[in-house]
Amino acid sequence: MAVTISNDFLQATIDEKGAELISLRANEIEYIWQADPKYWNRHAPFLFPFVGRLKDNQYTYKGKTYAMGQHGFARDKEFRIVEQTKDKATFLLESNDETRKIYPFDFTLMISYEIWGEGVRIRFNVENTGTEEMIFALGGHPAFNIPLTNDLKFEDYFIAFSPQKSRVKIPLEGPYANLDQKTIGQTNTNIQLSHELFKEDALIYETRGLNAYTLGSEESPHSVTLAYNNIPYVGLWSPYPTAAPFVCIEPWWGFADTVDSNGRLEDKEGMNRLAVNDTFKTEFSITVS
Repeated sequence: MAVTISNDFLQATIDEKGAELISLRANEIEYIWQADPKYWNRHAPFLFPFVGRLKDNQYTYKGKTYAMGQHGFARDKEFRIVEQTKDKATFLLESNDETRKIYPFDFTLMISYEIWGEGVRIRFNVENTGTEEMIFALGGHPAFNIPLTNDLKFEDYFIAFSPQKSRVKIPLEGPYANLDQKTIGQTNTNIQLSHELFKEDALIYETRGLNAYTLGSEESPHSVTLAYNNIPYVGLWSPYPTAAPFVCIEPWWGFADTVDSNGRLEDKEGMNRLAVNDTFKTEFSITVS
């Protein structure tokens, strides 16, 4: 089941499966990728309780081994709608016997969408409802149609960074992060889009404070911007070499296993730790023109 929220300018549709944004429409334009399986069969999934791939698709915690696929399980779970108004909808996922088999923590994950002006604000509440400290990662993975209109092509677009400053870039070695090979990414200028830009997989940057990323073109007034405050990482991705007509802007609170990971959850880089009965709150926004 999907629900739709809107105002006079913007309409967003969210699926209960994964609490996934499957449509964002304004100006008679669909901004969200429509999951053509020829390229990628998702729209804008959420990544929880892991971001990226684990070595051998598994991890250990307190000496026990758990199986876990890429990006965790939340994107494939049915959320429950707990609030819906004309311009807001909130979805809830709770731990259960099934999730405990692969992730040994009790939690609630609440995802809320709210339309405001020319954008949608997406808020997250992760609550530790268990009896021990919870270790988790969280991520957004929205894919945006590029080009936005049929008269343009992929290469007519650029990624604009705000603020325009250099950011630390984390390279991937296969699907794993190589922290020993960090470099300075030249995000102090716009980056022109090309499919070859993603030939080594996602571009991953460390981020601090206020950040915004815009997919735009000098040839069009239409663009899309994802913005946030104090999210530690962002990934920019489009499949290669399939020349897919979309780009993902992915705010991450965590990242894949490192090349030298020992597989222990207690030692995993980039994870968040949440005390018993505490709540982790964060958000990002998507605006369109």
